[in-house]
Amino acid sequence: MVTVNFDHTSGIMNLQIKAFVPETAQKVANFVVMQSEKLINELSISARDETLRVAQSEVASSEIRLYGSRAALRNYRDESQEADPVEGAKLAAQLVGSLETQLVQLKTELSTALTQMGENTPRVRVMRSKIASLEEQLKHERQRFGRGTTIKQGRNAVQFADVAGRIQEYEGLQTQNEFAERAYTSSLVALEKARVDAAAKQRYLAVFIKPTLSEFAQYPHRIMTSLLVLLGSVLTWGILVMGYYNIRDRN
Repeated sequence: MVTVNFDHTSGIMNLQIKAFVPETAQKVANFVVMQSEKLINELSISARDETLRVAQSEVASSEIRLYGSRAALRNYRDESQEADPVEGAKLAAQLVGSLETQLVQLKTELSTALTQMGENTPRVRVMRSKIASLEEQLKHERQRFGRGTTIKQGRNAVQFADVAGRIQEYEGLQTQNEFAERAYTSSLVALEKARVDAAAKQRYLAVFIKPTLSEFAQYPHRIMTSLLVLLGSVLTWGILVMGYYNIRDRN
């Protein structure tokens, strides 16, 4: 006979085994304790693994996304042959500004020279040639900076030939990479938190008193049982006798 009492206040469980032989009771108690520890450990491990599985799956997904965004950014740099198109745009703007300054200076010198020389003098022709060359170079740089064309590669990929288009593509890739990095960091934090929560919620069985061997037989109580049987028999006999005399007196 197995009796289990659980105290909800202290969380202590009392296990009592009754058997005909003390060794049998101890073996049954040890078996119950062993199976209880096994069951609690399996439930605890299953709950912990389920909690960690979701967090680990999220980490793996964000890691793949991060590697993909970094690979796309690296491929863009390999194809465009520039680390940061924003810096390239700054250099292009400086170059355009320098060419415009030179062009204004040359036009000013040409105007001054025309007041003193004829149209067909060698110096005037050289200056006009330099102005035309600067204007052509300036036009080319301006088109490359903000009004270039797009070059299609394949069915979906598009490579921008102008600086503004490259900046747009680079900023999109950079934004995706930053978002992937933040998502990966958040998933790592969530995984660590899940590990802490799983460790805090882990259940275990601690045996305060191991199953002991009974020193003397407690059951059955032979004397008490014999007295109870005797008392019950006397009461039954008395009731039957009283009933018999009651029936006989009425007749």
